[in-house]
Parts: sequence; structure tokens; C-alpha cells
Amino acid sequence: MANLTEAKKTAFKWIDDNAERISDFHSRIWNYAESSFREYRSAKALVKFHREEGFKVEHGVAGMPTAYIASWGDGRPVLSTYTEYDATPSAAQDLVPYKSAANPYKAGHSDPHSALGVAALSASVALKHAMEKHGIEGTIKVFGTPAEKVCAKSWFAAKGCFKGLDAMVGWHPRAYTTVQYETQWGSYWNVAFIFECDEPEKWMAYAEDLPRNARAPGALDAVAMMFTTTKYTKEAMLPRTGLWTINEAIMAAGQATADNISPKIGIIQYAFRSPSLIQQNQIAKILINNAESVARITGTKLTVRWVTKQRTGLFNKALADLSYENLELIGAPKFTDGDKEIANELLRNMGYPEQEEPYNEELTTPQEWERMWRSGIPSHQKKHGSDDYVEFQWHCPGVWIQVYRPQIRVPGVRLPRWPHFYLGGKKGPIDRTIYTAAKAISGTLMDLAEDPLKLKACKDEWAERIKHEYEAPQLDPEWDPPIDLPWPEYVVTERGHDWHIPTPGRK
Repeated sequence: MANLTEAKKTAFKWIDDNAERISDFHSRIWNYAESSFREYRSAKALVKFHREEGFKVEHGVAGMPTAYIASWGDGRPVLSTYTEYDATPSAAQDLVPYKSAANPYKAGHSDPHSALGVAALSASVALKHAMEKHGIEGTIKVFGTPAEKVCAKSWFAAKGCFKGLDAMVGWHPRAYTTVQYETQWGSYWNVAFIFECDEPEKWMAYAEDLPRNARAPGALDAVAMMFTTTKYTKEAMLPRTGLWTINEAIMAAGQATADNISPKIGIIQYAFRSPSLIQQNQIAKILINNAESVARITGTKLTVRWVTKQRTGLFNKALADLSYENLELIGAPKFTDGDKEIANELLRNMGYPEQEEPYNEELTTPQEWERMWRSGIPSHQKKHGSDDYVEFQWHCPGVWIQVYRPQIRVPGVRLPRWPHFYLGGKKGPIDRTIYTAAKAISGTLMDLAEDPLKLKACKDEWAERIKHEYEAPQLDPEWDPPIDLPWPEYVVTERGHDWHIPTPGRK
């Protein structure tokens, strides 16, 4: 088990002493609920918090207005973590123990990234206070990373933001308290195909004996054809011998009142996950071929915009074990009787019996987590799922701590998601998760700052692994992040501040 040094005690005390402030700040970010690339208020609030605590902040980095880098200290080691703060469209839930959302299409914190960001922020400030008080040398770098839902950390890597780091400790709210272990995350790519019908008059030649020209197919037809063509070719992309997925979203579809005019623009986005870059390239090849063919058929102009191209994860056992030792030192989140009553109120309202212990207050060893994580994937598959923190791991040793987030479960029943969203914003239960994560991050980073041998072990392992497993950056550094695409967002009109999709027929 990791040692509880005096410096760690100082960091943990800062978290305990500022518990109410941390809780209030989390509620603020949770209520902002801004989605990918549109986290304006959330980013400003986090930046302000950092600056008030003595960090130097560069706001608007890597070509993204809602991204930032907060730094404190100088010299080595350079220790890092990251905040996230993007919400998920159509995940809105009021803070009441029953299904309620004035506009169900609004964004809400489903995971919740509000807790992720505030815990990492708190960890960095606690670490700074402890290093300052105890005269510990080093630099803290916090990366404010927007748009995790579309894995935008790849843009930080492409623009060189991760160079010079010695270690990264991140985390995520999950169903267990443990660390991601040998089976690391796979790759996530996302590409948007933009079809534009700029010159419909050129669709066919003018003829005097025709009363009017035939109507050009237009961009909406292109999107529909791309959707259908990809459904047909999906089975030919990769064999069904491993867990890979592909999902589409229509970002624009004509965007005009129906008329006898060809829709000028259509945008369809594809997000796909697989265990390797070889598989990702195969999927991308077929998607691009489909899009080029559709553009020719419909007489539209095609633009291909990469939203992200993420690498896979790189395991670091030394850092994972060190992080778990800190979890053992701190313990899994412990919930009060009041916290448990909040869960039981939900259960009663949904017609289910109360539970004496509705939450998971136990640690899960990395070995047990690995067994559970691998239970649903083929034995030959080396990586699974996706999360964009893996981009750090190609620049320095990195680890992903998991901390249990409050949630209710009923054996044999698949519950709706709104109770999940509610508990992610409810003061009390979610605070226990945030405080635990903040201590786990600050404790692990403090070990690396205080003990050069522990950091050396992590870096030596990283250097050895990268010799044999290296993956090059996938995004061209000359490209721009896709902040100009029509991402879901809040708008301000004469009606006030509202989600861009109204609720037709609702009062």
C-alpha cells in the first residue's frame, strides 16, 4: 500500500477543507450542461478557478476555444491530469427523483463529465498546495479537454501539447472503484461527410421542348444515399469476429423549408470503434469510397472532415499498481444514510423495494477488473472500447483510475437512464465520488513527485513498451479541429436561453 506522507496529508486536507466549495462548483458545471465543442461557460468557470488558485492558464489552445492548459511550478517532473466538462445531448434530467425534463433533447451530464472535471481540478489544486507547503519541486499541468464524447484529445496530441510530460493520471466515474489494467482501450475515429449542392442548374442540360429542368437530387438525397449505402456495405467492412461498432448521426439535412428547391447542404457523421488502427483504416476506406461514389451519383460536392482519429491505449503496470495502492490507502467512496435514502427514494418511486446497501462501497482489484472486462470479448482481442485519454499514453506513462459513481440497480431489470443522470448531479452521493477521485489523483501524482524511483520505474516501462508497440499520431497537425460543424448547442433568442431543438407540441 502507498505511504501516507505529510505532503499527501496536506493535499487530502485541502480537499476535505474545501469539500463544500468543491460540491457547489460541481453543481454549477452540472447545471451548465454544455455539449461537445460548445462548453463556453464551463471552460470559463474552470479557467477562473485555476487562476484564483495561482495557476497560469492559456485559454483556447489547440485550435479549440473551449480548451485550455493550466500550469503551476517549474522544472521536473512535469506531472499532468485533465479535466472534462462536455455533456451529452438528450440526457437532460431535472434534479428530482422522477423522470422530468422541460426539454428532453437538451444536454445533460450522463457520465458525468462534470464530476470528472471538478475532481481533477480539485486534485491539481490540492497537489499544488501540498508541493508549495512542503517545498517539493516540479510542474503541474492540467489540460482542459473539451468534447470527450467525440474524443477531441487527439487534437492536443496533433498540435504538440503533450510533449515533455513525465506522467499523466486521469480518472472516470464508473460502476467500480479500480484502475484500467492490461486490456486497454481501443481506437475511436469520427468523420463527417459534407455534401453540397452548389450548382443544381448544371444537373441536366436546358432543352426548349421541356417545360422545366429535372430537379437535381440535392444534398439531402446524398445523405440518404450515404446512409443506405453504408448500411449495405457494413457487413463487408470487417468480419464479425471481434467487438467493433459504427454509428451515424445526421448533422444537417437540407435545413430549409420544404420547397421545389434542391437542399444545398447535408452532413452525416460516422463514429467507429475497433481494437486496432488496421481495422480503423479498413472502415475508413469503405466509408470514403461510399461518400465519393454518392457525391458523383448526386452531383454534389464532397468535403471530408475528420472529427478525430484516436490511437489505442498503452498499458503501464507500474503506474497502474501505484494508483491502485493509493485507492487502497483512501478506500472506495463511503455513502451516508442520507445518500442511501436518496437511492431508496428513487427505487420506491419506480415501484421497486428498498435496498439496505444500494451502492457499491468496495474496492475491485485490478486483476478482478481485468477478468470482468475481458469476460465479454474474444480471447484474441487485445483492446476494447474507447476513451481519448489514451493519447497521453503515447507521450508519457498514463493511467485511468475508475471511481464508483452512485447508481441504482435492480437484479434482472434494465432500468431507464434518467435515474443515472439524476444521481450524477445530486449533492451528497456524487460528492463522495468526486472527493475520492481527487485524493486518488493527487496521491498518485504526489508519489511520483516525492519518489524519483517510482517515476523512473513508470518511465522505464513506458520506454520499453513503446519500442515494440508505437503508434504514430493519426491526425495531420495542419488540419483544424471541427469546431465549425453544426454541433448541438444552446441558443439565445427573444425567447431566452434555450436548446437549439425546441419541444414541438409541448407547453
